[in-house]
Amino acid sequence: MSDAQDHVEAPGPSEMRSPLVREELKRAGVWFGLGIMVALLVLLAQPIMLILGALVLTTMMDGGARLLKRVLPISRGWRLAIVLLGVVAFMGWTVYLTGSNLAAQAQAMRHIVELQVGRIGGWAQQLGITTTPEDLKTLGNQALRSLGRVTQAVSTAVGAITSMVMMLVLAIFIAIEPKLYERGVAWMLPMEKRENFYVIADRMGWTLRRLMFGRLIGMLVEGIGTWLLLWAGGVPMAALLGVLTGIFAFLPNIGSIISGILIILVGFSGGTDTGLYAFGVYLAVQMVDGYLIVPMVAKRATDLAPALVLGAQILFGALFGIMGLFLADPIVAMIKVYLEERSKAMAGAKGRRKAA
Repeated sequence: MSDAQDHVEAPGPSEMRSPLVREELKRAGVWFGLGIMVALLVLLAQPIMLILGALVLTTMMDGGARLLKRVLPISRGWRLAIVLLGVVAFMGWTVYLTGSNLAAQAQAMRHIVELQVGRIGGWAQQLGITTTPEDLKTLGNQALRSLGRVTQAVSTAVGAITSMVMMLVLAIFIAIEPKLYERGVAWMLPMEKRENFYVIADRMGWTLRRLMFGRLIGMLVEGIGTWLLLWAGGVPMAALLGVLTGIFAFLPNIGSIISGILIILVGFSGGTDTGLYAFGVYLAVQMVDGYLIVPMVAKRATDLAPALVLGAQILFGALFGIMGLFLADPIVAMIKVYLEERSKAMAGAKGRRKAA
């Protein structure tokens, strides 16, 4: 037998049937797909945030409909309509009752805050600190600009209103029949993965409903409590400060800092005694929210570490702007639920393999 017949040819690296080529193509495909995913995430950051915001609104609507079910034995559609009408009526009543006053107070507050910042800068110069009021203003402007470049397209009032309307409409469509969309997502998964998906989806919904319920309770308590206490103490612009405190209460950690700074600056504009009283009101309201409401409602549902939430807010705020800042807490809660349920599923599968 000749040498040519004894020699067995193997596929070279230029042939697709080569194991080496196939392995390298798989690796290249993974990295290529990862790059495309990151690029799409950057390009589609705004619509992704809008969809996530709509899901958060959906959980709030669903939670309200579930609460009404305990007292009103009517269909889900009617309960959802009552929730939406109640929200619209409350917002309309608030705007009608306090809209003109709040608009005037907002203009005055801007002047007061600028004046107080100037006083702080002058006081710092007297202490030998070289920071000037202009430096403080520049730092504030840089902080606002650093919230992210992704949402600059919707930074105008028209863009913001359009985004809110889109989120609201999408949330209503999902809230009308959430199981339809849940089954649609599950249909795209393999059969063996669907049961676990339903478990994770139910757990995420349960967690978000309680997280948002706790957040709404905190917003009401902080907003109304701050309004009444500041009004009783004669602090200027008590109504506007109460509304802003309630809105900022949706942002744990960062929101309380922002509202506290505004309350203290406006309080000291009315004198030292008024400023100290405003500072005491801020501490009292934050203690009630931090030591009573959060442990009773929100923390039982999510049990998120404060440092984790603050870090997520900083990261999402820098990447996705104000929408990322608002949605950081719910996103972290959903990620936590997914990881917990995934860990339980893996532990259960491992236990079944050992038993077999």
